[in-house]
Amino acid sequence: MTTPKTVLFHLSDIHFGLEDRAALAWVERCIAEEKPAAICITGDLTMRARHREFAAACRWISSLGPPVTVEVGNHDMPYFNLIERFVDPYRRFRSIKALLEMQLNLPGVAIVPLKTATRAQWRFPWSNGWVTGAALRQTLAAIDALPSGTRALVTAHHPLTERDPRGKRLTINGEAAMAALAERNVLAILTGHVHDAFDIDQPTPAGKLRMIGAGTLSKRIRSTPPSFNQLTLTDAGIAVTVRNLEAVPTPAMQIGQVPENALPPRQPEDPVAPVRTVPAHDPPVH
Repeated sequence: MTTPKTVLFHLSDIHFGLEDRAALAWVERCIAEEKPAAICITGDLTMRARHREFAAACRWISSLGPPVTVEVGNHDMPYFNLIERFVDPYRRFRSIKALLEMQLNLPGVAIVPLKTATRAQWRFPWSNGWVTGAALRQTLAAIDALPSGTRALVTAHHPLTERDPRGKRLTINGEAAMAALAERNVLAILTGHVHDAFDIDQPTPAGKLRMIGAGTLSKRIRSTPPSFNQLTLTDAGIAVTVRNLEAVPTPAMQIGQVPENALPPRQPEDPVAPVRTVPAHDPPVH
């Protein structure tokens, strides 16, 4: 049976409070004109989880039109109200509560959430990822319950890379989560957090897992201009196009290795402001 072509938009790290208004207006036009089947937003809607930032983010998301699923990012946990962070951390999402960590079922494919942002951790910084046992079990149960032949796309905020090349811990239990997902009919895991796009085949004991990352739609850029991913799903798999206003080709927009975090690289001659350029990258692994 042939599955119809499905086009999804994968957005991430919008960071209302430091959003790029020109980029958001452009995305709005793309959505209105092209009408993707669904929109996946992989976290960090806000910059500091302030009420006004959430209000703006929720208004914008509610206006988009197509079905939307939203992941929670580390920037979306209350920064200044620790009581709220521990007792009711998703309170400020209330106007889009129905979209939060929602599974979307489309023809032949399901978008299944995996929570990686936490209220607190036993290590610092709390901004890094953690796939808890409960979160992984919930995601795997949802995948296992899908009708036979349905492919899964998993959405999370943090890339599941557990350690960087220097051995620094990034996402706790990331390796175990990747292996468990690779054992199932998972097309890819969609993430954000690092503000540059990537498309990497990650080896695991159970086989390869494709990791697709979206860039940022904020002014908090790292090494590439604001962008989002267009995902075209066919029977053959997923084709990724990194859409951006500067018309930089997709291979040049994708980094070959997931960095530690989203902090812009500082230039020696300017310790504060990053230079907005697109350097030559190693080609993506995938």
